[in-house]
Amino acid sequence: MAEHKPLLIELGTEELPPKALDELSTAFLRGICDGLAKRGVVAELDLAQAYASPRRLAVYVPGVAIAQPAQAIERRGPALNAALDAEGQPSKALLGFAQSCGVEVGQLEKLETDKGAWFVWRTLKPGQAVALLLPEIIDEALKALPIPRPMRWADHDYSFVRPVHWLVVLHGAEIIDGEVLGLRSGRKSRGHRFMHPQPVHVADADGWLDAMRASNVLADPQERRERIRAQVALAAEQTGGVPRLDDALLSELANLTEWPVAIACTFEREFLSVPPEALVTTMVANQKFVPVFDADGKLTEHFIGIANIDSKDPREIRKGYERVIRPRFADAKFFWDEDLKTPLASYQEQLKSVTYQQALGSLWDKSVRVAELARIIANRVGVDAAAATRAASLSKCDLLTRMVGEFPELQGVMGRYYASHHGEPAEVAEALDSYYQPRFGGDAIAAGKLGQVLAVAERLDTLAGIFAIGMKPGGNKDPFALRRAALGLARTLIEANLDLDLRGSLVEALELLPDSALAAGLKPGKDGRPPALNAGQRRAILVDELYDFVLDRMRGYYAEQGFDNAQFEAVLAVQPGSLADFDRRLRAVAEFGRRPEALSLAAANKRVANILRKQAEEVGTPAAGRVVDPAHFEADAERELADALASAQRETAEALGVGDYTAVLARLSQLQAPVDTFFDSVLVNADNPAVRANRLALLGQLKAQFSAIADIALL
Repeated sequence: MAEHKPLLIELGTEELPPKALDELSTAFLRGICDGLAKRGVVAELDLAQAYASPRRLAVYVPGVAIAQPAQAIERRGPALNAALDAEGQPSKALLGFAQSCGVEVGQLEKLETDKGAWFVWRTLKPGQAVALLLPEIIDEALKALPIPRPMRWADHDYSFVRPVHWLVVLHGAEIIDGEVLGLRSGRKSRGHRFMHPQPVHVADADGWLDAMRASNVLADPQERRERIRAQVALAAEQTGGVPRLDDALLSELANLTEWPVAIACTFEREFLSVPPEALVTTMVANQKFVPVFDADGKLTEHFIGIANIDSKDPREIRKGYERVIRPRFADAKFFWDEDLKTPLASYQEQLKSVTYQQALGSLWDKSVRVAELARIIANRVGVDAAAATRAASLSKCDLLTRMVGEFPELQGVMGRYYASHHGEPAEVAEALDSYYQPRFGGDAIAAGKLGQVLAVAERLDTLAGIFAIGMKPGGNKDPFALRRAALGLARTLIEANLDLDLRGSLVEALELLPDSALAAGLKPGKDGRPPALNAGQRRAILVDELYDFVLDRMRGYYAEQGFDNAQFEAVLAVQPGSLADFDRRLRAVAEFGRRPEALSLAAANKRVANILRKQAEEVGTPAAGRVVDPAHFEADAERELADALASAQRETAEALGVGDYTAVLARLSQLQAPVDTFFDSVLVNADNPAVRANRLALLGQLKAQFSAIADIALL
């Protein structure tokens, strides 16, 4: 290890954006490691560590070689027959090659292969010193950082996410001389902006982390998170409450501070009359404070602020935190009190003046469409249709309230409170909030059936409408969050076990759209005119696009649960109408795939499919659906398969009718032996046309029996 030393790279900046800091830090580490690896530098890259704080990005690699290893170089010159003349003297080509290599002809070697012989020049090129490579590696890593809007400052011609102020690059105790972003590297870092503003001398790479800690900077984000979590717990204990500190808030607090200190604070109890979600949103989203709840889960008048300084007088910081939150809470209370004066239903008329989308009309128009879809769906799944219609008609009203105008993230939540306050049925009020679920990845679907119906209706209308006007997602662009809407629709149908025909529901959603919306999505052809499609043709095309779009979202959904793509494709091949039914089929196929008979039956199904496809191509008619005539049986194997198949059909009819696909496939797996025997001893393409047709019909029935659930051949 004498030729290996630890490497430390630290770039000091103005305060970095907290929500982007983790990604920037990870990308910087990856860039440095990739740069070393690309140049063949031997380093302990698997032990490399990223460090970051609001004012710095850093990478530490415990062992990095002082130079690249020597590189073997081989250059092939002219072929032997072209390199020497008739007298065996070097030709001009050989002399030119030797000169280009900087050697005499006698120093060249011969390379003989089965394809001929050539002159070659072999040498070892000494590796470059890492000290010479690092400035370029750092520069490449910084340029590759995910910075959507880089800044420029002063009169520099370079840019970065924030202005930079210092650069430390140490290989062991040695300074790696270089310039990056106008900064000359050295060993002077900086500590905490207020608690240790003077320069910090860094003796060597291994001592950097302790030097930072001694200057009141916890450079390790994980150390800051642990400190915040411990201090918040201690501060909350002093109030007698329970803090609510989720991972997102914890990470943001860690990325806002270099020396975090928790401070317990209090607000006036009168503000607790405001719905807790509004107060928590203000504390967390706007002020980055940690709310405190009691043992029963009710919000208390306590909260915890995280200071970036160990103050000699924390009472002043506490007063500042309490002073800054008071006017926000006062605003929330004013909005709440004022909104309560107006029944939620009174906002319906105002929805007519708020545009949802130009071609799709107002929020009122959308509410009407969703209400009709909710009525239809409710009748199909056994939910009170009147309640579904009422919930749908109120679902957009809270968007016009003062509270949601100030806190858009509270839409739905405030609808629930206002509806409940003004006497709407409890299930209607609850649905106004829960139909937004799932709001994010990992969120649960709506718990109540009414909320589930409204969630499905809302997403059907959104998907149908935006697709109709030609604004479906493309690449990374999805301004209407249609991918999330499609996944939410699929999850609700599946997890709530709502047996709705997806294609039929999409048709109904499209039929509720105005013809002008359907026309708006037609793109002009080469002649400048839109395609000559009537509304029915346009809807048929859109149904296929929407069905495929929703099913594509389900691929990732099931992949996360451990289903493989072959299982998904096997079910997709039969195009189930209901996604709840799709789910049952997929789980049955996965269970079937674990059986020892599965591989053999999958291969047999594939063989059957190929035979039937070839037969259909030759005679123009499929074998599936033809009647099997026992009078044309010639072999015991075909009689046994026919009897086994008939028995399986009788015994699985009831299970197939109720969607118990696991039981059906378990019974069909018993067909392995007669199927294998059939293929081992029976020639399908018999000379006798009647016998051949009968055997093809038998295989057609076999395939149809499996295809009633999935295309097993794809496994």
